[in-house]
Amino acid sequence: MDEHARSGPRPSAAEFLRANHDMLLTEWQQAVMRDLGGNDAARPPWLIDHMPELLTALADAMELGPEALDERLESAHAAARLDAGFNLGEVAQEYALLRRCILHRLEALEQRLRPGDLTRLEETLDRVVTRTMTFFWAMKQRILQTLDRMSEATLDDPDMETLLERLLTRLMESALTVDTAAVMLLEDDALVVRAAVGLSTDEVKGLRVPVGQGVSGRSALERRPFFVRSAATDPRVLFGPLRRAGLRALYGLPLMDGERLLGMAYMGSRTAFAFSDSEVLLFHAVAERASAHIAQTELHAREHEARQEAERSLALLDSLLEAAPVGIAFLDPELRYLRINSTLARLNNKPVEDHRGRTLHEMVRIGAVAPIERALRRVLETGRPVQDVLLEGPDPVRGRAGVWRADYFPVRTPDGALLGVGCTVVDITDLKRAETALQQAIDFREELIAVLGHDLRNPLHAVNASAFMLGKVPALDTPARRSVDRIRKATARMTRMINDILDFARSRLGGGIPVTRQHVNMEELCQGMLEELQVVYPERPLVLEVHGDDLWGDWDPDRVTQVLGNLVVNALQHAMNDSPVVTTLTGESVDVVMQVRNKGDPIPPELLPHLFDPFKQSSVPNAGNKHRSLGLGLYIVSEIVQVHRGSVRVETAAGDGTTFTVRWPRVPPPLGYLKP
Repeated sequence: MDEHARSGPRPSAAEFLRANHDMLLTEWQQAVMRDLGGNDAARPPWLIDHMPELLTALADAMELGPEALDERLESAHAAARLDAGFNLGEVAQEYALLRRCILHRLEALEQRLRPGDLTRLEETLDRVVTRTMTFFWAMKQRILQTLDRMSEATLDDPDMETLLERLLTRLMESALTVDTAAVMLLEDDALVVRAAVGLSTDEVKGLRVPVGQGVSGRSALERRPFFVRSAATDPRVLFGPLRRAGLRALYGLPLMDGERLLGMAYMGSRTAFAFSDSEVLLFHAVAERASAHIAQTELHAREHEARQEAERSLALLDSLLEAAPVGIAFLDPELRYLRINSTLARLNNKPVEDHRGRTLHEMVRIGAVAPIERALRRVLETGRPVQDVLLEGPDPVRGRAGVWRADYFPVRTPDGALLGVGCTVVDITDLKRAETALQQAIDFREELIAVLGHDLRNPLHAVNASAFMLGKVPALDTPARRSVDRIRKATARMTRMINDILDFARSRLGGGIPVTRQHVNMEELCQGMLEELQVVYPERPLVLEVHGDDLWGDWDPDRVTQVLGNLVVNALQHAMNDSPVVTTLTGESVDVVMQVRNKGDPIPPELLPHLFDPFKQSSVPNAGNKHRSLGLGLYIVSEIVQVHRGSVRVETAAGDGTTFTVRWPRVPPPLGYLKP
């Protein structure tokens, strides 16, 4: 300023503050940012809401006197700083920076205030600072005392609802204008009153407010506090008991655990239309403590539930391990035992408790550890199971040699992380011994059958030849000729039985039924076989029906006649007396179809699934049945047809008799061929 301006009339302190209001506010913000901003980057370094009013109030006080200062402005300023986490020194430094900004502004403008104004401004600022800091300290002490009393309420570890009611009671004891308070917890999509003290306590407990409805539901949705000046008349208050109680001020705020909504808390007054800053600040402190306890209680509940579930799972696992008839164990990636049941522990000849934390080498005998370790390492390296590992060695439980089958598999967490490896061990010693004994019995039986079949065939040939020569003698009378016919029938039947036995032995001993294919006519083969059978069964009509001209194909003629003979003899044994057995041949493009049909009782349904199995009968055994057989005829039929790559099936029904249908491919299809 020039000399004239400096020698001009001096402004009053009020005029200076009003003229430089915005500049002082800007400089003060910059100073606070510089001096206080580095203490806590997450917290705003100043609260600008009250400072403009404070500068205006200082200007008014310089004109009207100290009585113009409104204590509510100072208390609001202190409450805001306390709620933001400022300490007493930071509040004092804010005012010191404001004083410094005023003096620096006067120096920059080279202005002098009216005589005495600077002193009065200093005194007014001192009064504001003193009252603000006194209020700040008193309010902080009050909050600390209330929090101490809240801490006492948690010493006996009460349940959550009891604890919340104690916290609300401490609030009402510290804030005299509060007549009711409650905590609403979020359950699904609604707020439910779980703790309440003061007016209408019993009436509001359990009441629900959907999130988004009413003043509290809307506040929960928007995550912000609410204030109602007249709760008794405000339609946004959905709780009837609160309206009927004649409440005036109603204040609530969300209970938060970080970004997660826990519920809502509210306090109400029947005497005040608004709560003081200290009461609101105290309520915030109570709400924060309540939120912490709610979150901690939920966390403990989840931990307790998880612990119980884990204990139940472990108990079930232990029960399963002990009840399992197989050996089971779990090992970590270093092959240390985590869990083992008594079955497997006994095989290691050590107690269960000795295994936990010990390595495989420490617990398994030297001779058996190598194959087990190889399998376990393979599971850990590949992450895939290793199955059917056979282990042999002395059995310490039974005191003899034993055989076990072991399976090894990876053990993972739900997200796929490998925790270790598990194993199951099954004692198959008795099974192996039973398999060996059974195989020996089968081998002996089949070798015996083969020997008997071969050795019986030679004397039967002699008997049959002698009977044939005897039948040529002209002097035989009728009874003698009948005796010769019975001998020939018996030897023919025994020959077929021996042939079936030999073919069965060949099929079971691994050689299979041999076939020698020739280009032959099916009609000629069947006609010849039926003529031979007609000699043996002269009293039974055997009929051959032929359809089609081309009945040629590549088959083994002996095996074809063997199949027809077995089917016709089987049909004769189960047909009604004197009823014909009809054989039908049909020439098709690919196959020649052979059908053998008789009239008689149908085959029982329970026998059909196993009709072509060896040693099975085609009828229910009967002690009076004179046509009993070994039950190999149909089995041999099935085997011969399969060797020729054909098929055989049976149809049976009451009144229609039984029909066996065999399809003979003219040229054998390649291996693996399936009919369309």
